[in-house]
Amino acid sequence: MSTMEPPPVALKWDPKNLEIKTLSVEKTLEPLVTTLVNTKGPSKKKKGRSKRAHVLVAAVERATENFIKKGEEIATENPDIHQEMMAAVDEVRKTGEAMSKASREFAEDPCSSVKRGNMVRSARNLLSAVTRLLILADMVDVHRLLKSLRVVEDDLDKVKNASSQSELMEFFRNFGVNTVDLIQQAARRQAELKDSRLRDDLAAARAVLKKNSMMLLTASKVYIRHPELSAAKENRDFVFRQVCEAVNTIGDVAQGRAGALVPSYEGPGELAAALDDFDERVVLDPLTYNELRTRPALEERLESIISGAALMADSSCTRDERRERIVAECNAVRQALQDLLAEYMASAGRKEDSLDKAVEQMGRKTRDLRRQLRKAVVDHVSDSFLETQVPLLVLVEAARAGDERQVEEYARVFAEHAHKLVEVASLACSMSSHEDGVKMVRCAAAHIEGLCPQVVNAARILAARPRSKVAQENMDAFRDAWETQVRLLTEAVDDMQL
Repeated sequence: MSTMEPPPVALKWDPKNLEIKTLSVEKTLEPLVTTLVNTKGPSKKKKGRSKRAHVLVAAVERATENFIKKGEEIATENPDIHQEMMAAVDEVRKTGEAMSKASREFAEDPCSSVKRGNMVRSARNLLSAVTRLLILADMVDVHRLLKSLRVVEDDLDKVKNASSQSELMEFFRNFGVNTVDLIQQAARRQAELKDSRLRDDLAAARAVLKKNSMMLLTASKVYIRHPELSAAKENRDFVFRQVCEAVNTIGDVAQGRAGALVPSYEGPGELAAALDDFDERVVLDPLTYNELRTRPALEERLESIISGAALMADSSCTRDERRERIVAECNAVRQALQDLLAEYMASAGRKEDSLDKAVEQMGRKTRDLRRQLRKAVVDHVSDSFLETQVPLLVLVEAARAGDERQVEEYARVFAEHAHKLVEVASLACSMSSHEDGVKMVRCAAAHIEGLCPQVVNAARILAARPRSKVAQENMDAFRDAWETQVRLLTEAVDDMQL
């Protein structure tokens, strides 16, 4: 473990903020809320004392005592937040006593609206105080996570500034141990969070830390051994940046902020969504049709869709026969829209059989266009994902042979191959309404795009120093990372529903 103490972590605590962010706080509050609601329920008795109310009051008192005891234990175990925790405990004790008094008075006289009102106000105050206590207790876990994060940040600085292989290995061992602890704490936090976006951000950050750790070591070793090679610095800086962004994201999410690591990959495919929207808009009540407004609006939406279809048709991956079919279907959709708009005009507010037929024909033609676009996507995927290993293999072989000229030639081929994978993934996304699948593909494609130039850099390093053991290890690490990422992208594209 790191011998230096990390800098103290400031706990940002707003006593007025009662937002519940974790499932454990919500679950802990549920029994108390249920009991308080039962206590406040209307009495069926017309007069006299309420035995049921006395039983419920006793249950609230027991629960309050448990909260106070747990809060005092947390305060003792965590000197950093002792003052804030004891203040929260005192508030629970005070509001709990007020609740007990008001509830017992109401139990003695369940028909009194004044005493009922006093009890309801006391219950609200107690619930707020307990919520504050639980949120602060939850922040203790955040505090521990942030302390672990500070240790890893300190380790990263040491790894970056290591001046020898032995120094690097010593610092990296500490980094490895402390990173495992951070990843485990982040996993526990992830399981607790209610916000799905924050959970996704934490999951992504943990994945980046896991998959980049070995590359951080090999890239750092290469940079220390061959500092004269610019590609070595680019490799090391890339991986270091990835790891730092992941660590920063964990810190952001722990404090309730959306992480900076994960761009928004949300939303369905643009072309699929546009077609869905168009299908809905062409079905109108004839009475609402307005030639001056409706016609240009629908024509504009269709032309936007056709522009997207044209991009797919013009893609270098699209086969000639498929391109012609897409163009033909675009023209057919245009004609179907004109026929439909003419029927809306001719119907003059009445619903005619011919109008129903025009609406059906419009739907058929948009379905035909979808079918051709989806077939084009399948063609692209089949062509581009068939031989994903060859461009990498020839690049690595040229690097091992120390042939720098060939490495540059194969680097261009490899980059074109990577670009095609990303392009095809984007086209596949555009025709899918399956948001989770689209998100996975977009994320995997972005990683491919970022990793490609660094695989080339690793090959350049090895080509320049083919006998260097650290250069060979670094090439192997980046090759493995690339193969893993391509496999993830391939699986994501296969699993995505078109």
